[in-house]
Amino acid sequence: MEHITLLIGIVIVTALVFDFTNGFHDTANAMATTISTGALRPKTAVAMSAGLNLVGAFLSVEVAKTISGGIIDESAGIRPEVIFAGLVGAIVWNLLTWLAGLPSSSSHALFGGLIGATLVSVGTGGVHGEAVVMKVLIPAVAAPFVAGLAAMAATRLTYRLARGRDEADTAKGYRAGQIASAALVSLAHGTNDAQKTMGVITLALITGGVVAPHADPPMWVIVSAGLAIALGTYLGGWRIIRTMGKGITDIQPPQGFAAQTGAAATILASSHLGFALSTTQVCSGSVMGSGLGRKGGVVRWSTAGRMVVAWGLTLPAAGLVSAGAAYLADQGSWGVATVAVLALAICGGIWAASRRKPVDHTNVNEGLAVEPAGVVTAALQTVAPPPAGPVPAHAEAPTAPTEAHAATDAAPRPAPAHQSAKAPAQPATASS
Repeated sequence: MEHITLLIGIVIVTALVFDFTNGFHDTANAMATTISTGALRPKTAVAMSAGLNLVGAFLSVEVAKTISGGIIDESAGIRPEVIFAGLVGAIVWNLLTWLAGLPSSSSHALFGGLIGATLVSVGTGGVHGEAVVMKVLIPAVAAPFVAGLAAMAATRLTYRLARGRDEADTAKGYRAGQIASAALVSLAHGTNDAQKTMGVITLALITGGVVAPHADPPMWVIVSAGLAIALGTYLGGWRIIRTMGKGITDIQPPQGFAAQTGAAATILASSHLGFALSTTQVCSGSVMGSGLGRKGGVVRWSTAGRMVVAWGLTLPAAGLVSAGAAYLADQGSWGVATVAVLALAICGGIWAASRRKPVDHTNVNEGLAVEPAGVVTAALQTVAPPPAGPVPAHAEAPTAPTEAHAATDAAPRPAPAHQSAKAPAQPATASS
């Protein structure tokens, strides 16, 4: 076995940088709904998520094996330069979507980067097409729908079970449930996403002859990947937390509990099966499902549409950037140095642009756009109405300005006398 060379060391550091961006990019998956409903303070939420991401990194290596020996053929002449180029494409795409506040998939950015770089440097023989279809593309399409349907059903069931109960009586239970389900999502995220970086580092070690082919990730790789994603998670991707927590739909505690529980179950099942699932797509689908499952819930389809476009672009966009980086890196040491300098310049420019309108734990729930319920939401609620039965007025009162405006726009005018008498009571509840 050879010693770790300078180039492999650069690849390992770059992989850990990607893991770090993965952490702050995907913090929203676990904690956005918990923060938006006030179940936990923002800094407390991200600290808890970071710790559980670290723990989750030690629970399984199935996804890491999918990366290191499933999608890319490690015996096809893959060199460390190829892996470096793939990581650069993934990091650039992660930062661009973070700047836009879009919860795109870090996983698919990594897959796209590795595939694009491999195709340029090695050719189609370096990519296992069947594995890409079965373990990446099919789960990418199915996961948001499965998680969304599960969250919608869970939300309807939750409101039906709590029907007629005073909101104050159930608030403490839902808060505890949200915290527990958010912890489960964080743990699941560690079992899935931290392993992707482990797989990349292991692949680099295999290509450099440091470890044997098809080997499990060494313990130091597991520890370093877990720490990197935990640190990124602790810093918090506040822009994406804002989008996930309030930009898709206005989340109430019962919805947050239902969405997070459904997402955690989906992610844990996929980790057990070795599917390198996008936790972002799972959690986004769950949040949309919870919005459709609550009576009067508003799904902001313009935001959802931007997310879906970003999902579709992630694989090819990251692959295109990595393909260009791989072409340069194949030219020799000067090419690798050029890719590194360009990557640093792009990342620095994105960071500078983000400072113009910073988002952090102090304003993460502010500055939300107003978007009333659209035609799609109304149609879905018509064909699949929420559970029947009386619902206390305070339980369905709008909890954010977006719903309040939507309710005002939808209200018939002139209102009957008995509704006019109740009108002053609702804004007081909505502001609580």
